[in-house]
Amino acid sequence: MPGFSGIGAVGGIGSVAGFNPANFAQVGQVYARQRARIDAAGEAAAAGVVSPAAGVAQAAAARGADFAGAVGNGLSSLEAMDRTASTKAVQAATGDLNDVHDYVIAATKLQTATELTTTVRNKALEAFNEIMRMPL
Repeated sequence: MPGFSGIGAVGGIGSVAGFNPANFAQVGQVYARQRARIDAAGEAAAAGVVSPAAGVAQAAAARGADFAGAVGNGLSSLEAMDRTASTKAVQAATGDLNDVHDYVIAATKLQTATELTTTVRNKALEAFNEIMRMPL
């Protein structure tokens, strides 16, 4: 490197981690190869070709969507059970319900589903808190 002939002796800069300032051309070549790979991966993604890392990310997103869908369906089901139990409770109170057992069954189903939902929520919060406590 012209003009920097003595820089290797200043603080040992020329020998840090085996780095030789004369190898800048090699560093440039490595950078160019990496840049070409990144550009090729971007073009492949635009063309619909999925790299293994992108495939893993897409699979994780799909699993997340499946989980979110399952939670949403479960909550919708819980709401429907609540409406059914409430309707049957009103019918039982007004005398319009022919069989009281229908109300007892609906109320028991709602209670069990609510307990299950609460337990799943608590376990999910515990798992989230455990993940947040993990050291980086």
